[in-house]
Amino acid sequence: MKILCVDYGDSRTGLAISDEGEFLASPLETIYMHDFDRCAEMIAQAAQKSKAKMIVVGDPINMNGTRGERSEKCHALADKLRELTGISVKMWDERSSTVTAIGYMNDVNKRGKKRKAVLDQAAAAVILDTYLEYRKNHPEEKL
Repeated sequence: MKILCVDYGDSRTGLAISDEGEFLASPLETIYMHDFDRCAEMIAQAAQKSKAKMIVVGDPINMNGTRGERSEKCHALADKLRELTGISVKMWDERSSTVTAIGYMNDVNKRGKKRKAVLDQAAAAVILDTYLEYRKNHPEEKL
């Protein structure tokens, strides 16, 4: 099934999508929106347009395992997306996803404004990739 992943930010939100077979996580788009409700609506529209059957929201858990203000906002977004879409929404640990995405971009020499434009999408793809790997290794937990 197709899974949409969200790397939520106050001004930029990255989206990534899996293929139907759940093998590949691909960057989809960056939403530039400060308004929480409007951003949630735009994510819901992207889920519908891409025919996603599940949404994964990156959960920025602190390195010591605690949840801070940013994590609370992401949980609120997940609740809003459940309400708007009616599909399953799962939280997924996103620790170090942006650092990993930056590493990938360094490998392909993407820097400056070009990097900023796709960084959040790439981070969403990293988050989704780790989730897809988990699902592959835990088939009993699939919907």
